[in-house]
Amino acid sequence: MNAPALLPLEHLREQIGSSLFSRVAGPAGPENRARIHYTPGPRWFGPERPIRRVHGDASMFIGGLSALLLQSLHPLAMAAVAAHSGYRGDPWGRLQRTSTFLAVTTYGAAEDAEQAVARVRAVHQRVAGVTAEGEAYRAGDPHLLEWVHVAEVESFLRAHQRFGAAPLDGVGCDGYLADTARVAAALGVVDPPRDRAALAERLAAYRPELRSTREAREAARFLLLRPPLPPAARGPYAVLAANAVSLLPPWARELLGLPRLPLVERMCVRPAGHALTGAIRWAMRPPPTTA
Repeated sequence: MNAPALLPLEHLREQIGSSLFSRVAGPAGPENRARIHYTPGPRWFGPERPIRRVHGDASMFIGGLSALLLQSLHPLAMAAVAAHSGYRGDPWGRLQRTSTFLAVTTYGAAEDAEQAVARVRAVHQRVAGVTAEGEAYRAGDPHLLEWVHVAEVESFLRAHQRFGAAPLDGVGCDGYLADTARVAAALGVVDPPRDRAALAERLAAYRPELRSTREAREAARFLLLRPPLPPAARGPYAVLAANAVSLLPPWARELLGLPRLPLVERMCVRPAGHALTGAIRWAMRPPPTTA
């Protein structure tokens, strides 16, 4: 291909990448990115750490949606989200705040990471209420914080191992969980899992507490069927959503009433997921990072 023919393709890449970045990072995205990656000083995690590989990969788009679906199955955690997060009225704002927190704690200066954690803990202390069934909840409850954490890292790691550009080996997977445990502990989780065996054990321990509530089903319908997207984005999002569902453990899909079609997933859904994450990876070139 000659050089002039590359220019429209590069322009298309920049357009898609800019659109995706603005959705995920918000209006302050460029400013936050510069601060996160170029502020001098020590980091919680060096460039060789697995958390940087996982959180910097396009597979996070699928893993993040899958994590939200899995997290919704704890009735107290879902009640707190439904009552206090504003995910329906401002879904993009919530996504942007979450992605910024992940970026700051993964790549940012240690001082900025500590400040980000302090802000989240302060918000959690203000979130409390009672479910429709009369059960009290507190967002700062270490038990609920641990559920949110284990569902998140299980989903992120599962997505990375399936769709990541460079899946981790066994040591790397355990290293990722050890890295994320540092952030979880700072947020108030008591003894978060630091390897795959501990993660599997914690997930199993939460199973008796999980159920499909009205709030969980409504959140799933909103996330999978009625996302606030322009028409041009609905096709790619449908691929993302189908793969997010396919990542869920069978018992989680059953609780949410989501179908399981192994042949269709193997022949159609998963290849489309690989194509989508490859396209996102192409469009969103990561910025250089500091050591």
